[in-house]
Amino acid sequence: MRAGLPPLARNLRARCGELDLLMLDGKCLVVVEVRAHANRRYGGAAASVTPAKQARLMRCAAMLLPRLWRSLQAQHPVLRRSRLAWHASMPPCRFDVVAFETGQPRWFAQAFDLSEHSAL
Repeated sequence: MRAGLPPLARNLRARCGELDLLMLDGKCLVVVEVRAHANRRYGGAAASVTPAKQARLMRCAAMLLPRLWRSLQAQHPVLRRSRLAWHASMPPCRFDVVAFETGQPRWFAQAFDLSEHSAL
């Protein structure tokens, strides 16, 4: 939120997994994965978002976001005031990671995208 991205939803659950945060950056939906690790023994919090985890997040987003987008357009004040509310189709979506290591957050904007997972 300090970066100016209004939150739309949090802890969205589906059979395939969970999306921690859904935010809005201009005309782009942002799925944010929040990771925290106390030590860096296995590469730290950011490294824990493996390709397998990325694939699960993308499957979960594909399952949840279309229906959620329609309901958010009607309910969320930010979207009602935005020109995005008038679009029937979903806006572009990106995947960010916020990694907490030793209590300090690091934000990785556009940490991964669909082009890295061509098998999906």
